[in-house]
Amino acid sequence: MGSIFLAILSIYVFILVGYSAKHIFKKKLDVKSFNLLSVYFLQVFLTFWGLLQRPIDTELLLAPLIYAGIISIALVLTYFLAKQLFEDDKERSIASIAALIGNTGNLGIPLGIAIFGPESIPFTTLINLINIFIVYTFGVYFYSRGNFSIKESIKNIFKLPVLWFAIIALSLNFYQVELPKEIMSALKMGAYASIVLQLIILGMYLHSVRLKHINMKLMIHVNSIKFIFLPILAFFLLQLTPLSPMIKGIILIEIFMPLAVTNVNLGSLYGCRPKDITALIFISSLLFLGFSFFALYAIKLF
Repeated sequence: MGSIFLAILSIYVFILVGYSAKHIFKKKLDVKSFNLLSVYFLQVFLTFWGLLQRPIDTELLLAPLIYAGIISIALVLTYFLAKQLFEDDKERSIASIAALIGNTGNLGIPLGIAIFGPESIPFTTLINLINIFIVYTFGVYFYSRGNFSIKESIKNIFKLPVLWFAIIALSLNFYQVELPKEIMSALKMGAYASIVLQLIILGMYLHSVRLKHINMKLMIHVNSIKFIFLPILAFFLLQLTPLSPMIKGIILIEIFMPLAVTNVNLGSLYGCRPKDITALIFISSLLFLGFSFFALYAIKLF
């Protein structure tokens, strides 16, 4: 248990760096510029590098597909629930998608190693890749709905370079094309730079969070979905699968991950209340420290 919290606290150091930097330099640091650099450039390295880490075979496909199925079922339910509870388009978008975009990369992969060991890496990596596709399809669609028409929202999905580079990487993986180790090393540097920068961006946004930016209705709704509804749905659906207890546990832990920094990236990019989203991420990150005990207990029931 101690190693899990140490892993979380170690990662949170970079959030503190972002917070401190914004506190010291204030307006000298343009958060949106960092955000654009992350979304349009560095996340390309993260996606490309991740998709080339291990050959994709049928044995590894089932776990991320089941994860995607759980998220898809939850998305349908949260969408109709948000339509009933929220009148504002932007609030409705956040309520529909925010809880479903978890921090499967920055927290999910290292925590998988801490709980299940190195054998979890292939599964957490593929689940994170599924999450990336969810972010840059459904995430882009919902977060841009507040400012764009449905047609424009769909167009925005295809404007992001990360999707096109993911297709290229998948093709290279499928045809077993091996890149020189020097190129892979450069991709790895970019991937880790992306992870660090996303955490720093979150810290910079957290600096601007005030109590007046906490939308209580959204906070209760999103965190109830994140830590109560979604894990319960996942737990019962996983019971119906033929997966081993370890893989079921990995999927459930990934479901429990707090809201991802990418929510802030997209919210800022499309003008969908980034400060409200940052507050939600901050609250979910705190709540995760407590709910992680329930997650560890739940995986022992498989």
